[in-house]
Amino acid sequence: MNNLAKVDEYKAVATGLIDLGIQYGLSLVSAIGILIAGFFLAGWASRAIRRRLEKLKRFDQTLIPVLSQIARYVILVFTLVLVLSEFGIQTASIIAVLGAAGLAIGLALQGTLQNVAAGLMLLFLRPFKVGDFIETGAGSGTVQEIGMFMTRMRTSQGLFVAVPNSKIWSGSITNYSKLPTRRIDLVVGISYDDDIDKARALILKLARGKERVLDTPEPVVNVTNLGDSSVDLELRAWTKRQDYWEIRWGLMRDVKYALDKAGISIPYPHVQVVRSEA
Repeated sequence: MNNLAKVDEYKAVATGLIDLGIQYGLSLVSAIGILIAGFFLAGWASRAIRRRLEKLKRFDQTLIPVLSQIARYVILVFTLVLVLSEFGIQTASIIAVLGAAGLAIGLALQGTLQNVAAGLMLLFLRPFKVGDFIETGAGSGTVQEIGMFMTRMRTSQGLFVAVPNSKIWSGSITNYSKLPTRRIDLVVGISYDDDIDKARALILKLARGKERVLDTPEPVVNVTNLGDSSVDLELRAWTKRQDYWEIRWGLMRDVKYALDKAGISIPYPHVQVVRSEA
């Protein structure tokens, strides 16, 4: 009888283990399925939201990457909750686990969270938007995307640059596309033997003759420095932002030709060396 009882006991234990294995095996398969579906759904929803918002002409393009990423992360969090619930973990326990995990991750990834906070501040205060050309302590370029962790830019040399948001937020930001007009500052040196008033009038006439140089504020030319080799005249003229570089380059070329034609020289820097006799 004792042997029969032990056999029955072993059978009961084995049956229980098999049932438990089947139960958790099914839960594991179900959890893996939910996890795969959740990742697929998160990616699909993120892309769908991005495509949908990009078709809305009046919607701010700066917010599109952030909204699509938020949607992805929300779905992933719900996916994690469903996966844990498959193993019998209660909702309160899940929230407690997520809170503890969030605290641990937050302490371990302080720099990453700083990037998220900086990205939210950039979106809220709006010092720049997608399409603006900016200069920061971490680099310069045309903004292509403001993400939750980093800002992606394209430099004037055609290079891709990804800058952490905290690097941008912690320093000064110069936005060359924010305002509609820009001032051109062009310094020209003339010889001490040349007529200053004649050179000023010539440069001023040339600037006023440019169609895309604005009349208000009007162009001015003043003496800004008495250098070692030249008298420096500075032209200050305003133009539309999109015309800045073309007008600046054109003025530099035309001023040189005009001064040469008028017999006004742009002297080379020179240093006078005095020898002392022993």
